Amino acid sequence: MTDYFKIGKLVSIFGLKGELILKHNLGKKTALKGLAAFFIEERANSFIPYFIETARAKSEDETYVKVQDVDTREAAVKLAQKEVWLKEEDFKKFSAKTAPINLLGYTIEENKQPLGTILEVIEQPHQVICRLSIQEKEAFIPLNESTLLRIDHKGRRVVVELPEGLLDVYLL
Repeated sequence: MTDYFKIGKLVSIFGLKGELILKHNLGKKTALKGLAAFFIEERANSFIPYFIETARAKSEDETYVKVQDVDTREAAVKLAQKEVWLKEEDFKKFSAKTAPINLLGYTIEENKQPLGTILEVIEQPHQVICRLSIQEKEAFIPLNESTLLRIDHKGRRVVVELPEGLLDVYLL
């Protein structure tokens, strides 16, 4: 099965010819050169491809995107506010090596015990929050200077020391 990684969201329409603005967490300015398509999750685990006609970098975290068969502002409105996903190989190709989003799929570990796999990375101004599933319950783990001990890229692990009682909030 193909793994998909959420990279951002189509935040608004630009112009009158169906162009959209993709706000992404790839960690670098990109025009998505060579990317054929991105995906939108229509239903749980049902990803629909949208083929890219043109893309150009707008800023460090935004890219103008024009997709096939979306030629009017009205057609683009239907895609606005949708989350955008990439296949794993494309995600690895376009994300900056130092971007927090690269922690997707890493295991969070505390006291040499694995807590769970990072399912989503949410970037905040002063910290990164990782969403994971612990004992089939959703949990949010903050990564900041007081909780993060180290990141082991080779072992794909994030070692943390969490405040006492934080996990109890999610597990009780």
